[in-house]
Amino acid sequence: MAKVNISLDAELVVEVMVLAGVGSPQDAVEAVVRDYIARGHRTEARTGLTDQSLREVEVKPRESEG
Repeated sequence: MAKVNISLDAELVVEVMVLAGVGSPQDAVEAVVRDYIARGHRTEARTGLTDQSLREVEVKPRESEG
């Protein structure tokens, strides 16, 4: 599985850790992302709308914005 490194505001991550009851920043961010994806799937199931073309995107790292 591919890994992605990002920078986040520390206060934001700590708040998610407290709300989610997890002990590491990695687990906190993964919990939020998994919840967001699950919510999207539930919405798609209810509405019957699935935009598969949005999921079929070639993933490329962005060039440095400098």
